[in-house]
Amino acid sequence: MLRIYNTLTRKIEDFHPIDSSDVRMYACGPTVYDYQHIGNMRRYVNDDILVRVLEYDGYKVKHVINITDVGHLTSDQDTGEDKMEKGSKKFNMSVWDIAKKFEKAFFQDWEVLNLKDPTEIMHATDYIKDQIDLIQILEEKGYTYKADDGVYFDTSKFPDYNKLSMQKIEGLKPGIRVKVVKGKRNPSDFALWKFSPKDTKRQMEWKSPWGVGFPGWHLECSAMSMKALGVHFDIHTGGIDLISVHHTNEIAQSEAASSKPFVNYWVHHAFLAVENEKMSKSLENLYRVGGLASKGYDPLSLRYLFLQTHYRQEMNFTLDSLKASQKALNRLRDELILLGKPADRGCEEYDNEFFAAINDDLNMPKALAVLWKLLKSDESNSKKVKSILDYDEILGLNLSKAKEVRGKKLEIPEEVIRMVNEREKLRKQRRFYLADQMRNKIKKMGYEVEDGKKGIKVIPL
Repeated sequence: MLRIYNTLTRKIEDFHPIDSSDVRMYACGPTVYDYQHIGNMRRYVNDDILVRVLEYDGYKVKHVINITDVGHLTSDQDTGEDKMEKGSKKFNMSVWDIAKKFEKAFFQDWEVLNLKDPTEIMHATDYIKDQIDLIQILEEKGYTYKADDGVYFDTSKFPDYNKLSMQKIEGLKPGIRVKVVKGKRNPSDFALWKFSPKDTKRQMEWKSPWGVGFPGWHLECSAMSMKALGVHFDIHTGGIDLISVHHTNEIAQSEAASSKPFVNYWVHHAFLAVENEKMSKSLENLYRVGGLASKGYDPLSLRYLFLQTHYRQEMNFTLDSLKASQKALNRLRDELILLGKPADRGCEEYDNEFFAAINDDLNMPKALAVLWKLLKSDESNSKKVKSILDYDEILGLNLSKAKEVRGKKLEIPEEVIRMVNEREKLRKQRRFYLADQMRNKIKKMGYEVEDGKKGIKVIPL
């Protein structure tokens, strides 16, 4: 049974879906106004792991992801510029073209990181009517009011507003921690519909019962998730930065509208730092998957690197760690090729340990450790291959294609073979200093020599 940390309860809980065989899961997707960085993509890799574990456990998963192509303002306090309009100015393209450009870039990263396709992709601009309908329900129930710049949700009328964030909202004071919005009754109130500026025509705007404008960012996720998955579903994922505002607001407007629980399990992913610094444009450390690939890094080595840190633990990215990850992944591929063909059955003892780890709050670092322990074990080669390929259904490293990626590397040059044999002669003559020198020369040629009980092994670096 999967046990998962639930932000709503701050506990690791046994996972019990609403339906015994089906799991409904919604993931907050990207705002497509610019490229996604590797911190964003780490989150989607961890979502992918969750989907794979659920499917391995026998569930049919309906995995819905949204594309935010309107309404996400630069400030969480319903002020500032729409990020899509900002991207339009930056790249000198229409908002609609910006959305297409960066959605395409996002899914290119998605593909090279070997993420399973979502069941459904929903765009905020395709569901404007559904969002307006949701506001009207909230209006009929008395949860809304009109301010100068839009229609707001009155959080004072929703008693459990802070049950996800567990923040005390009484201490919030306008103008100190929250920007002042004229006509806003409570600092925590949030926009459901924003009016277009009177002196400016936006590229994206729609007519509504309250005036021409566009939906608030939080509204889209409630409207689309409930349309696709029902008013009450199993899992909602996102980064930890979404807990205090976006997901808190989703819960408030969804449960106020339906009078039912919204989501049972909230799964949040920790941040990624670069060289122990927060990613920022000013520090020039916003790495992208495509950018790393252009420098010769295998995107799957980035996926492997992500697996080495638990999803709830902050990860520190360095280029050195990525290089080490690429080396480890290539070694894993080479080991797998050298082991030969799989048996019909794997190594039960290690299998039990691996699948216990993944079901223990997605403990991927421990699962990887089990894999390497299996490789070093005395189990038969064919059984090792069977188990490792089974593990890869979760790891998602495309190990079944290892030979396609590394096949030529395993064709050891005759010169390297000659040097390996010469080193072995030196060792038998107990001329260890010269044998070590020969080993270093072999390493410079791109091969590692390993001495084991079963003989010498030559592995490409």
